[in-house]
Amino acid sequence: MPENISIAPEVLTHVIEREVGGWQGKLRHNPLFHLLLAFFVGIIAGLGAVAFRRLIGLMHNLFFFGQWSFSFNALKHSDASIWGAGIILAPVIGGLIVVWLVRNFAPEAKGHGVPEVMDAIYYKRGVIRPAVVLIKALASAITIGSGGSVGREGPIIQMGAAFGSSLSQWLRLHEWQRLGLIAAGAGAGAGIAATFNTPVGGILFAVELMLVEVSARTLVPVMIATGTATFVSRLFLGNHPSFVIPASIIASTAHETAADYVAYVVFGLLVGGVGLLFTNTLYWTEDLLEKCLKNAYLRTILGMAAVGLTMYMIQRCTGHYYVEGVGYATVQNVLESTLLNPGFLLLLLVLKVFSFSVTLGSGGSGGVFSPSLFVGAVLGGAFAALVSQWIPDYQMGMAVGAALGMAGMVGASTGAAVTGAVMIFEMTNDYHIIIPLIVVSGLAFGVRRLFTRESIYTRKLIRRGHFIPEARHSNLYLMRPAAQLIETPMVRLRGDRTLEDLQKILLHRRELPHVLIIEGTMPLAVIPAHRVAEILRREIRHVPLRDLASTDWVAVRDDSQLYDLVARLRACACETALLCKKDPPEHHEDVVAVVTVEDILSYASLPQVLLRPERGPQ
Repeated sequence: MPENISIAPEVLTHVIEREVGGWQGKLRHNPLFHLLLAFFVGIIAGLGAVAFRRLIGLMHNLFFFGQWSFSFNALKHSDASIWGAGIILAPVIGGLIVVWLVRNFAPEAKGHGVPEVMDAIYYKRGVIRPAVVLIKALASAITIGSGGSVGREGPIIQMGAAFGSSLSQWLRLHEWQRLGLIAAGAGAGAGIAATFNTPVGGILFAVELMLVEVSARTLVPVMIATGTATFVSRLFLGNHPSFVIPASIIASTAHETAADYVAYVVFGLLVGGVGLLFTNTLYWTEDLLEKCLKNAYLRTILGMAAVGLTMYMIQRCTGHYYVEGVGYATVQNVLESTLLNPGFLLLLLVLKVFSFSVTLGSGGSGGVFSPSLFVGAVLGGAFAALVSQWIPDYQMGMAVGAALGMAGMVGASTGAAVTGAVMIFEMTNDYHIIIPLIVVSGLAFGVRRLFTRESIYTRKLIRRGHFIPEARHSNLYLMRPAAQLIETPMVRLRGDRTLEDLQKILLHRRELPHVLIIEGTMPLAVIPAHRVAEILRREIRHVPLRDLASTDWVAVRDDSQLYDLVARLRACACETALLCKKDPPEHHEDVVAVVTVEDILSYASLPQVLLRPERGPQ
């Protein structure tokens, strides 16, 4: 091979997969071996989670106290730094080290990690460079330990994903096995489970966000890795949840009234709005800092100095740093109802969103899971306190509000609504709270979904042009006849009819139809329903409809499978199809319905990238 020709790692992996033989080829076809790999990945994920938490403790003690110590309890507030006001420079120094590491060794380690894993799964055949493991661990530990306001879950997920990918590449496993191992322990399930001691939540996180195929052959390895990682973490960290939630307060959900559910509904809608703000603020801040400060090191200096100043000022005023690091101590305070001032809780919410967004926007490395839990907890505590003040006859416990807020924020920001509800349920060990969790998490997710399809993870990829499917389903929809997706009505009109005529016809219709323009006996052009809504807003009413319609359509038999319809649309680079009794149609009466790309996306929940037109060779 000529020296000047390079092959992308994912392409090389694909070639190896087809040609592999030897012992790797024999083992990768053995189901028992695959399950043993999941067990091994679970062990490594559990040990990795423990080691990473110890590394965060070391970095925190070095930056705040100049001590070489791994001792660190995230549920207790840190003592004041020995550096005094000099602690403002700790995030700056840490940020500069992180930027240097990321720029020189692993650009994938920048940011919050999970989007890079999803990108590797969907666009790089699950190939992640081994260097990501070390660089991500070091960069994130430095960011968190020096006071950066980010979480530890994203880094654990990305590190585990890189290990799972590297192991499967070395063993030359099939792509589905590689993707399964990434999701199984290392990438998602084991990472979440080992961090929060919530094994069922870990499994659901993998299913909701990581698995491209939900079947026994992929789900069983996830279960094995998750259970193993949880057991390993319990050996070193103890068998207790990440947060200590007072059982007596949470148990109050066993005696719910109609007023409680009204409060849950209102709170769920509120959390959804805050979750949307949480996501938008992050990306708005990133864009602003990159636009105004082109130099990465200068951006880090100014951004992290703002973070350091924020945590120093709040410590000077209150005695605690509150918003630095993962922020679990503050969450624990809300759960224990020791922070009772709703105004102060809302201030902490604003400061956390600011410091979190600036930390990542200025080049830090860390996750979004912990910040979302922090915001949800303080929002829930503030909501409970305000409701109790405004309605003296109704009392809502702050611990209940905080628990519901955490679940709702996870669902609204990450899109893992089921994971959020189940994780908090596992932390409380109280079945009675599960229904309120479902209500709040579901409504919060729904509010965010009402405004945008993209979560805090997928939005980063959308900006690259990489679309991630919302649904994980079988080929059921693609195998059905295309005629089954007909939901939008159709009207036939002559081409010389005007926009004014169309408006009069639509006065008696509840739903905007697709308009089929005919000339003589043949179909000529189409005005899709969404286009009808646009042209009706025009002031020119006497324009012939043929001048407003598109002749860019393809005819497909009405008994064709949806799979064939998608293929025809892609091949012809069209966005509209005529479902016909005959192909090609001999009369406009042969046209049964008009179907657009929007109809297909709505019916089958297919990824948008699937309906992009095919491109020929450049």
